Amino acid sequence: MTNTLFDALLKKGRENPGRRFALLPDGRKFSYGDVETVSARFANVLTDLGLRPGDRVAVQVEKSIEALMLYLATVRAGGVFLPLNTAYTPAEIEYFLTDAGPRIFVCDPKKREQLAPIAEKAGAAIETLGFRSSTDGSASSLSEKVLSADETFATVARDPEDLAAILYTSGTTGRSKGAMLSHANLLSNAKVLQETWGFTEKDELLHALPIFHTHGLFVASNTVTIAGGGLIFLPKFDPDAVFEYLPQATSMMGVPTFYTRLLADERLNRELTAHMRLFTSGSAPLLAETHRAFETATGQRILERYGMTETNMNTSNPYEGERRAGTVGFPLEGTELRIADPESGKILPRGEIGVIEVKGPNVFAGYWQMPEKTASEFRDDGFFITGDLGFVDADGYVTIVGRGKDLVITGGYNVYPKEVELVIDELPGVVESAVIGVPHKDFGEGVVGCVVAKEPLEEEAVIAALKDKLARFKQPKRIVFVDELPRNTMGKVQKNVLREEYKDLLGGA
Repeated sequence: MTNTLFDALLKKGRENPGRRFALLPDGRKFSYGDVETVSARFANVLTDLGLRPGDRVAVQVEKSIEALMLYLATVRAGGVFLPLNTAYTPAEIEYFLTDAGPRIFVCDPKKREQLAPIAEKAGAAIETLGFRSSTDGSASSLSEKVLSADETFATVARDPEDLAAILYTSGTTGRSKGAMLSHANLLSNAKVLQETWGFTEKDELLHALPIFHTHGLFVASNTVTIAGGGLIFLPKFDPDAVFEYLPQATSMMGVPTFYTRLLADERLNRELTAHMRLFTSGSAPLLAETHRAFETATGQRILERYGMTETNMNTSNPYEGERRAGTVGFPLEGTELRIADPESGKILPRGEIGVIEVKGPNVFAGYWQMPEKTASEFRDDGFFITGDLGFVDADGYVTIVGRGKDLVITGGYNVYPKEVELVIDELPGVVESAVIGVPHKDFGEGVVGCVVAKEPLEEEAVIAALKDKLARFKQPKRIVFVDELPRNTMGKVQKNVLREEYKDLLGGA
């Protein structure tokens, strides 16, 4: 028996163990042979800590090659990987640990003291992963254990339908939902992306994305690994580092913010990018203006695609063929996509706008411990209702025109208004609030809170009160005070009215 995802990801690498898997800015290099031994060390430590097949490993650490090895080791040991945004506050972490019930929680050494009581309450063993601090003497407990662990490990067999990961995605009616992704979900998407985008063992991907997100962890890392290619593994997006390492890369994956910032730098030109095979963009809509400006500056047409936490990638503009600005291309091989009336579910003809529904091996298994919510998000014939609004044109290209449920995407990260509103509404003096996204020239969208107050409040005071309650990317960039929120005859807040009124508040295009 095999471990469906792990064995497939490492198949090419095992054929060429000396091939460089990752190059790090500090000069370190990891081969595919190192991936085999280091993931074995981590897997041995995890099992020694009590991990058994199906157990969750929750992780909130800074991006590092060790964190990527921890992901691979968790899958190899039969566990379920649960990455958490590094910006999440302790209050948010408490919810995730309580809901997911992980066997092990791995955090940054500097956060251990603050998070240990939360982990203990949730019944999780706490470990740390990160660099030793020169100021407080704290050390990464997991790293130290890994150094003395055995370099061999009998990979745990896992079937295609077994869970490989849970990624939390916030809900519009309350707290976050855990999207359950199986070995087959992740493997099918890695395979189809590798084939669609032409990745081979000759590729070097400039990886500047976070790895707590499906884009950086699955789309980027899994796709390159299954191809047997290499990663230039940057800790974060930094223009200086990107320009330094771009000459060694063949491909780069990014969010629109990456490209707008590169375009603002005079170092971006055709000579620098002439050797590049592929630039892709996702996680947020890429403005057609940015698409055209990048092509003018570099001669390269960015390939835009469309996906979400619950499905990984659904569509892609063609690698060979016309990449249409403003569209997200065609459904991927094996993925069915249709447009339906949001209310009736009636299938709509090409050209008409409706809710996007998808079906395929990439679509998740459901929401963790939420059977009723899972059932409500699927049609009787198995199609998943994405909540995104769009249409398919006469040539088959898919265009996203909006998002249901008022989702805000800022800098590539999802912000669900209800979660922010619940926190704002708890503040003294607040009657109610409505959170919207408005155009932002750098982040695509910025979060704005519209507040009805029963007493005079200061904008700065409200924003300051949210800093310790919400991850930074969720925090409103502006707070506006209104006498009342606009509502329709059914009493529902008309956020479209607010978005129109404040569309120029953040100076976006």
